[in-house]
Amino acid sequence: MTVRALRSLPNPSLEYLRWPWARGRDVPGPGLYYRVWRRLFQVTMTSLWRIRVFNRDLEPLTGGTVYVCNHQSFLDPMLMSFALRRPMSYMARDSLFRFAPFKKSIELLNAFPVRRGTADLGALKEAMRRIKAGGQVVVFAEGTRTPDGHIQPFLPGVAMLSQRAAEWTVPVVIDGAYEVWPRTQPLPSPGGSISVQYAPPIHRDQARRDKPEQFVDRVRDILIDMQTDLRRRVGRPALRYEK
Repeated sequence: MTVRALRSLPNPSLEYLRWPWARGRDVPGPGLYYRVWRRLFQVTMTSLWRIRVFNRDLEPLTGGTVYVCNHQSFLDPMLMSFALRRPMSYMARDSLFRFAPFKKSIELLNAFPVRRGTADLGALKEAMRRIKAGGQVVVFAEGTRTPDGHIQPFLPGVAMLSQRAAEWTVPVVIDGAYEVWPRTQPLPSPGGSISVQYAPPIHRDQARRDKPEQFVDRVRDILIDMQTDLRRRVGRPALRYEK
């Protein structure tokens, strides 16, 4: 999808902080622990940065969904679910699960472990299980945080989740998080603007029309187009990519 096609969509929704009582109680899924921590993250993040969310209304409200996102900083998991109504599951590096109290905490936030630097079939199977059960799983498709703000090549497992398990695939781009918390910096810098934009969901039937490598490249191109559009909106220079 090109930037021109994205601009033809209805005006993007702009969502800020919503307090716990602002959501209807009929939204199924998230446990109390998940909801409390998400609200805490929202309060903290909106006090430190200007968070803007575009196209929130494109969120699928039913069906197993995989969100394919770029990875700019440690803030990304919280940013991903900032304005969505349904609970998310996340892949998190396995080293975070070695300390028992922390392991329990992040499991309550719907995280599950993945071994970095390997084709972790166990993590892929767990992601597929959650998606087929009707859940939502976030995949940071680059596999690690960007070293320079650019969207890096995607790992091939994205296609497996989209073509074999998910009813919907939603490309998502985050921009601005790298500027406030690059991987070379131990803590984030307060101030600045962070934007999140969702693309129209891709149905499983559409995803299956491509070969796996073609689908992965197509989704990455969508993210690059959205990143270019977001940077234009906020006055940041566009990043250059080799064709």
